[in-house]
Amino acid sequence: MKVSASMSAPAVSVTAATTIGEAARHMDVHGVGCLAVTEGGVLRGLVTDRDIAVRAVAAGLDRDDPVADVMTTPVVTLDAADDIHVAYRTFRSRGVRRLPVLDGQRVVGMLTVDDLLMDVFRRVADLLGPVAWSVLEEPPGPRDEIGPRAPVDGKSPPASRGS
Repeated sequence: MKVSASMSAPAVSVTAATTIGEAARHMDVHGVGCLAVTEGGVLRGLVTDRDIAVRAVAAGLDRDDPVADVMTTPVVTLDAADDIHVAYRTFRSRGVRRLPVLDGQRVVGMLTVDDLLMDVFRRVADLLGPVAWSVLEEPPGPRDEIGPRAPVDGKSPPASRGS
């Protein structure tokens, strides 16, 4: 599976001259914790909610200062055509939570650790689907307080010992 299948698209972006206050409003309006900082469509950096809290607010910067003062650079990126396993390895080795996804030099999306968790959940669901159906047909374990297990194939379940 390709990175492009799991990324959020399009990535929300601002310019380096965008104010810290305006960047925070963009994050709020779009429900994201990270903005791509671009100039002429080329990625220049990232600004995260943590950058605003730690590098701006804690450092006493003004909300009218540009995001260029607090953005993270250089930026680790992924290519839209990369296999999702490249993303897993990159997150693990680089210790980041968000990665911009590029098509050439153009930012086309953002991949987050949460996106990968959704991928894991889908894979587990695919794997466990057949098991879940078999459990629904005959739940495992002894009879509980609710009563005996439902009959399977028209036959009554075996009696529980000690009942």
